[in-house]
Amino acid sequence: MTVADTTLADLTTLRVGGPAGRLLVAETTDELVAHVVDAWADEDDWLVVGGGSNLLVADSGFPGTVVVARTRGVTHETDADGVTVRVAAGEPWDAFIATTVERGWTGLEALSGIPGTVGAAPVQNIGAYGVELSDVLTAVDLLDAETGERSWVPAAELALGYRTSTLKHGRRGVVLTVEFRLGTATEAGVPVRYAQLAGSLGVDLGTRVAPTGIRSEVLRLRASKGMVLDDADPDTWSAGSFFTNPIVSSGFAGTMPADAPRWPAGDDVKLSAAWLIEHAGVHRGYGVPGSRAAISSKHTLALTNRGGATAAQVAELARYVQLTVANRFGVTLVPEPVVVGDLLD
Repeated sequence: MTVADTTLADLTTLRVGGPAGRLLVAETTDELVAHVVDAWADEDDWLVVGGGSNLLVADSGFPGTVVVARTRGVTHETDADGVTVRVAAGEPWDAFIATTVERGWTGLEALSGIPGTVGAAPVQNIGAYGVELSDVLTAVDLLDAETGERSWVPAAELALGYRTSTLKHGRRGVVLTVEFRLGTATEAGVPVRYAQLAGSLGVDLGTRVAPTGIRSEVLRLRASKGMVLDDADPDTWSAGSFFTNPIVSSGFAGTMPADAPRWPAGDDVKLSAAWLIEHAGVHRGYGVPGSRAAISSKHTLALTNRGGATAAQVAELARYVQLTVANRFGVTLVPEPVVVGDLLD
């Protein structure tokens, strides 16, 4: 990476975003701490970037300090009941999942193929195919922006919910290391917990499948939706699912069309954002005329850069989708990516 010539477009999977006021790269955890503390000491605006897979950055860029986390390292301790694994924040997520499968550690294989880095995973409480990070996350090593102190914070204190945590809303800091509690593979494997994955594997829900089998099928499913990064495929030049599935009251859910998918969410009901978008009339491949941003041709939830798109064009498409769904169903879709700049205000 040539720091002087790098823009945020070079650091994000959406491939949009302008320059940083100052760009620093951290190869070790000590460097990551030092760079961030320096920015705080300068009272500078700051942003830590890992894989850049959940960022939409304005074309004007970011005027403060951007720290790119390239830290590496996986350590573990095995006991009779499982394995405790600690992973540096800058480790690529899917490479780490590949490591867990190779070593026979279970619990994360259904999250294969998700782009980004390990340090970003707790912020969003990432999840897919019936598994959420909160199922196996035990703690994070956090550098707290308010106190300047570094400490291990138990997962129970992070208020992990559907694509959210206190790290995303309220508690500012930098995740340095992430700790997981994983199982060890048995010959029978682990239970499949998601209907689509079970159907794709040709098994009943709850059937035990080896981690290698689950990982292989999840990667195939994600690739079919354009959700596995591929430099040659613009359908993957995205931030993944751009909107979260809305959670509404049971009363409101009762006003939705009978065929609208829905799932229990505590006392509320979770709706399908993809279904709402499709049935509001925004179909795969749609793009605002004259724009290089478009809905993925493979998955309605992904807003993509068809080559040469600007952040403003991605934001325009996002607003169009939100307005169309709101007008048709009365539901306001909430963007999942972190938005840097005044793009969706």
